[in-house]
Amino acid sequence: MLQIQGFVFNFASENTYILYNENKNAWLIDPGNMNEQETKAIKSFISENGLKIEKILLTHAHIDHVLGLQWAFDTFKVPVHMHQEDQDVLDMLQASGMRFGFTVDPVKADITYINEGDVLELDGEQFKIYHVPGHSPGSVVYHNDQQKFMISGDVLFEGSIGRTDLYKGNYEQLIEGITNKLFILDDETQVFSGHGNPTTIGFEKQYNPFFK
Repeated sequence: MLQIQGFVFNFASENTYILYNENKNAWLIDPGNMNEQETKAIKSFISENGLKIEKILLTHAHIDHVLGLQWAFDTFKVPVHMHQEDQDVLDMLQASGMRFGFTVDPVKADITYINEGDVLELDGEQFKIYHVPGHSPGSVVYHNDQQKFMISGDVLFEGSIGRTDLYKGNYEQLIEGITNKLFILDDETQVFSGHGNPTTIGFEKQYNPFFK
């Protein structure tokens, strides 16, 4: 049985997730920790639960989702999984930091590119990857059908969708991707977003104002 632990980090109140099972194997998703206190929160949870981080996953590479990426890679020495279309976004990290008024070094990590339709496994639990661009060019969603939940990053929120006024954003593309790839899934599917509270596919189909 998979468990999800969320942390709210950095200036953007970004959701970082640790996904783990009874074997103590785990994935770290969107490490957004940007200071010592936030990093300590992750380290303490991993240590207290005896977890082994096997993969680092990115839903996308906007600055608020990768502020702890270099620390995570240096600490756990496992590949970073992301879509190739967001490599440009990750490469702009220094410039993004300057716009927010702080210094961020370029990320040096082993990157494994993932694509639409790929499947990642955590001890037999399968996660299908959906490429849903529009918020960023390489935004992906990790969907587990067995337990009916997804990690959606900034694609879909409770009552909202990701911003499309950023680099290579595309409103029509995002709406189409959500409609054709996510809204066809079971209504009970839980959605763990990159910001805010969890929601469900059924709730968003019925109440999300962007789909009226």
